[in-house]
Amino acid sequence: MVKEIEESELGYSPELWKEVAGLGWMGLAFPEKYGGSDMSFLDLAILLEEMGRACLPGPYFSTVVLGGLTILDIGSEEQKQEYLPKIASGEAIFTLALTEPSASYDATSIETKAIADKDGYIINGTKLFVPDANVAHYMLVVARTEAKSKAEEGITIFIVDAKSPGISHTVLKTIANDKLCEVVFDQLKVPKENILGELNQGWKEVQKIIQRAAVAKCCEMVGCIQQALDMTVDYAKERKQYDRPIGSFQVIQHYCADMATDVDGTRLSTYQAAWMLSEGLPCTQEVAIA
Repeated sequence: MVKEIEESELGYSPELWKEVAGLGWMGLAFPEKYGGSDMSFLDLAILLEEMGRACLPGPYFSTVVLGGLTILDIGSEEQKQEYLPKIASGEAIFTLALTEPSASYDATSIETKAIADKDGYIINGTKLFVPDANVAHYMLVVARTEAKSKAEEGITIFIVDAKSPGISHTVLKTIANDKLCEVVFDQLKVPKENILGELNQGWKEVQKIIQRAAVAKCCEMVGCIQQALDMTVDYAKERKQYDRPIGSFQVIQHYCADMATDVDGTRLSTYQAAWMLSEGLPCTQEVAIA
């Protein structure tokens, strides 16, 4: 089932997406007034681990982690009321358009420009590796709104309707069959009300987004390696050599013990970073370790 969904044109199952929304998973970390469950990023980490264990395909990461948590963090009250309930109900799919052809996460790589005009901004540029852009209803677009001496300055985040004229996307071929896209903005018009956070101060939030995204992916990988360990142990119990399970051999037991140690160590460092993010604590080192 997972392989079929991954290889489909959409890359996710709309029916399964509705079921996930019905369980309240979309709004898990949102306040109740926006349709959520008022839980923390640490609580979300547990769900992400289980999603990784099951290899659940779909735009959950891009919608909730990249889109929803960013709006919750720096969005205006009007923006939160407009978009968060739609995410929580499964109505809206979000993504983040950050990486450019240089494939760098450095501020110097941001070359997509947003030029002010009388009605708002006009965006031109190209983004690469945008997850789930083929099915997204909205994008958070990171663009340069002003040339500054420091690359980190003059960067702004915009909320963009993904179906607007002036946006085109191409799904890239990837080994994992995930739906990473090239997105081109050609004279895309965006009203000034769609600025997310402060004008020219977007890079600080981008760094937070990258930290949350890194830890979220680590949570998924913890689930993945836990499943690999469980499958390995099950196989060691079932596979027989010399009329006895291979798990009875000490060398195999040592391999499994080393794997279990690595899994637990990885989980500990990942959850420590998730807890620190939940508490709003500085955690650059902890995120890097995770």
